[in-house]
Amino acid sequence: MFAILKLLLLSISSQLNADQGFDVRRHLCTVTRYDVAKDIANTSAVAANNIPNGCTPIHVNLVARHGTRSPNKKRMRELDELASHLGELIREAEEQNLSLEKVPSWLRGWKSPWREKLKGGELIKKGEEELYNLGIRIRERFSELFDEEYHPDVYPIKATQVPRASASAVAFGMGLLSEKGGLGPAQHRAFAVTSEIPASDIILRFHDCCGNYKDFKKRQEPAVDKLKEPVLDEITSALVSRYGLKFTRQDTATLWSLCKQEASVLDITDQACGLFSPSEVALLEWADDLEMFILKGYGNSINYRMGVPLLEDVVQSMEQAIKANEEKHPPGSYEKARLRFAHAETVVPFTCLLGLFLEGSEFQKIQREEPLELPPKPPQSRNWRGSTVAPFAGNNMLVLHSCPANSASKYFVQVLHNEQPIPMTGCNGSDFCPFEEFKEKIVAPHLKHDYDSVCTAKLEEPEQKPASIPVTNGPNHV
Repeated sequence: MFAILKLLLLSISSQLNADQGFDVRRHLCTVTRYDVAKDIANTSAVAANNIPNGCTPIHVNLVARHGTRSPNKKRMRELDELASHLGELIREAEEQNLSLEKVPSWLRGWKSPWREKLKGGELIKKGEEELYNLGIRIRERFSELFDEEYHPDVYPIKATQVPRASASAVAFGMGLLSEKGGLGPAQHRAFAVTSEIPASDIILRFHDCCGNYKDFKKRQEPAVDKLKEPVLDEITSALVSRYGLKFTRQDTATLWSLCKQEASVLDITDQACGLFSPSEVALLEWADDLEMFILKGYGNSINYRMGVPLLEDVVQSMEQAIKANEEKHPPGSYEKARLRFAHAETVVPFTCLLGLFLEGSEFQKIQREEPLELPPKPPQSRNWRGSTVAPFAGNNMLVLHSCPANSASKYFVQVLHNEQPIPMTGCNGSDFCPFEEFKEKIVAPHLKHDYDSVCTAKLEEPEQKPASIPVTNGPNHV
């Protein structure tokens, strides 16, 4: 009997320790803040160790998401509706003389912290800091690339016309060019941020311009909601039992949304997030990751094929850098970095075009345009996590290196995801790939799909039909 009791106490202690070590802020899908999504300390030293002697960076491509932002108007409206419904649930329980002992005190009389705001979705202070510090780190890491006098043709900074993206570009530029000018005590300098008209921005907002993608997304969203229902129903049942209030499926979904906003924007993890156990958070995160996989990622080829103009723009910039290096153009006469700031809907497809976060066999399937399995349900492990793939300020950097001593290839591409070297499955699992091999194995298969054929051409009738999304199989590719 004593042995059984001892085992039980050990089990409880182990679970408590596991829960205490659980940080919900690392499990918020694309609402995860950059500083908690990735340990970015000492990444420069790690990356430097992978670069062969004699290789030097000659160009950088950056594709970054905007920084941490406030909830948008739709989310704020949902939170106001949640506050009203929570009040109704409390009153209903009181009228029925039900005990409210299990109800957390913060739930009684709760109001949304954003209830007085008329507009939302703007970059917040934390988001500004994320991009400002990223600019400083990139300048320090690639000091030989950013040692010239600033000129917009040498260091073009591009953003979408959405204010949080353009504000992120400004914050980044302030960090990148800090102490490089003469404006004010901080020695700032002016710099240019350019953008395209949203209706024609097929490089950074291709998801808004691609008619076939918008049709696909509209058709698939109900099926994705259906796919998430069992998770929400299971957790709703647990919440009703745990707290004695008649929560609905919609309440659970909105409470999870509140958890993500509180934890990411306000650093509050003991209110809405505290309603869920770590295992429930893991399921809710997985459900969000499924949605991102199906509607933005590898779940359907149109999600990333529409991003081919961005991929072409990246490759073109590297080819121009190689030409300038070969012809020994004078400093200041050619581009050294192309710096772009956009959205999760940009970063996720671009990540897929590079074939990141895939196993070897999955990369081959993508090349053959075959469907992938959905990310496995917890507790099984998975590579596809929104908190890693596209957190706030999440980014991909493609660093072009000149390696004159290498007899096989003089130019190599290194891919950094959130500032960390990441293996490219299409380049035999290496993060340092010969440029010609990068073009042949990773880029070329996508280039047979031009933007017009993907986004505006009439699709075959079978492809137009809404695809079913079974739990065990990935959705069909377009």
